[in-house]
Amino acid sequence: MQLIEKVYKEGRSSIVLVPEISLTPQMVNRFISRFGEEKIAVLHSKLSLGERYDEWNKINEGKAKIIIGARSAIFAPIHDLGLIIIDEEHDSSYKSEGSPRYDAKEVASYLAKQSYCPLVLGSATPDMKSYTKALNGKIELIELTKRANSSSLPKIQIVDLREELANGNRSMISTKLYEEIEENLKNKHQTILFLNRRGYSTFIMCRDCGHTIKCKNCNITMTYHLKKDKLKCHYCGYEEKRVNICPECNSKNIKYFGTGTQKLEEEIHRIFPKASTIRMDIDTVTKKNSHEQILNKFREENIDILIGTQMIVKGHHFPNVTLVGVMAADSSLNIEDYRANERTFQILTQVAGRAGREDLPGKVIVQTYNPDSLAIEYASKQDYKNFYNIEIDLRKQLKYPPFCDIIVIGISGQNEKNVITIAEKLHEYIKIRIINEKIGLLLYKPLPAPIDKIKNKYRWRIIIKCIYNDKINELLQDALNEGYNQTKNTNTRISVDLNPNNMM
Repeated sequence: MQLIEKVYKEGRSSIVLVPEISLTPQMVNRFISRFGEEKIAVLHSKLSLGERYDEWNKINEGKAKIIIGARSAIFAPIHDLGLIIIDEEHDSSYKSEGSPRYDAKEVASYLAKQSYCPLVLGSATPDMKSYTKALNGKIELIELTKRANSSSLPKIQIVDLREELANGNRSMISTKLYEEIEENLKNKHQTILFLNRRGYSTFIMCRDCGHTIKCKNCNITMTYHLKKDKLKCHYCGYEEKRVNICPECNSKNIKYFGTGTQKLEEEIHRIFPKASTIRMDIDTVTKKNSHEQILNKFREENIDILIGTQMIVKGHHFPNVTLVGVMAADSSLNIEDYRANERTFQILTQVAGRAGREDLPGKVIVQTYNPDSLAIEYASKQDYKNFYNIEIDLRKQLKYPPFCDIIVIGISGQNEKNVITIAEKLHEYIKIRIINEKIGLLLYKPLPAPIDKIKNKYRWRIIIKCIYNDKINELLQDALNEGYNQTKNTNTRISVDLNPNNMM
């Protein structure tokens, strides 16, 4: 805010990016109280077309000098840019996964150079590529060694769920977490419970034949949502009635496995019937301004327990929250992605930061089946530097970013045979170019993507490891042109993603 004030006094504009729309109201309120409403514009996808037009005009005419928003706000029509701030810069939402594909951090870096203005990346758990650049002197490293208001860091305790099972506790709430919630309720303090899975049950299986209920459009298991009493695909939105009889063997021995935020909320109501709760996930924030309403209700009505997904993890300031429970710390560890450790460390450290933010001391209970995991161990100590040192050595040995770039060429279409044929021809074209022109890169054979069908489209991919440069860029452009000629009249799509956030 001090930087923005300095830039404003020089007559120039500032952009402040936040990763989640849910963070925008809190951020905007702080800025309005300091700078006044007329100087501020807000840009994000939840605005109506009329609101977006008004905000865009306000910026274009130079009336608004401070622009706050999610990643697309980086394209605001500013004529006198003086500063860009990217809050929680490690967050994957700054990179667009759909068309047009862009990384707001790269766009911000380009704009900052063009406008001769500073770009500030802020995070308690920096992206490993950003932190490596800072250590190498490519960007300046400024460290905050104390917490806001000089409050102490919360105490983090790891609970081994294997021991809970051995002791006969099959509930999703460990004995330790139960005791801490009970204590918090007595003291009239607030609790946040974090579970990064929405819905009620995360998969449905026949216990006789082992058949799992999958989406008819995507090769992914359906999630059961209790409120609508329906199965839902979280990739394409397809819904169907709950299943009571196995479609494969006609058995009635159908079991609903896994836990989502709806089931957790039901469990809390059962164990603590007098506790007031509120839930925040994609299912509860579909209406306009619902993010703001839920957060305000939790804060102003002093609701006992907030249950939510990653929406509740970042940036929020609740002075009366003294306890955070992480229900399943392993969920982000078991994904097919080289950043699984980094993501787990970041999310655990961020959610822990919601506890004890003012005078009251904070506690964090992390429930896990992998207490010896590198990410969980160092997150419990909130020790970013030692985690970084170990993880960066592993990346170096395995030739992962930031020591190389990963390029994923995705081929998708409704006809699987066409998709495979085009993937193989594209691979052969790139292979011949590499041999003939002696281009230094690692080219892997085309294979089905980990989720090999989404929205009725079969998905294959070719992975390349390299140091990205103009020569590689030229090769990819030529490969796309070659692929385009092959995809004519086949309804097949080719995409190229540099260092994708999602390896699925």
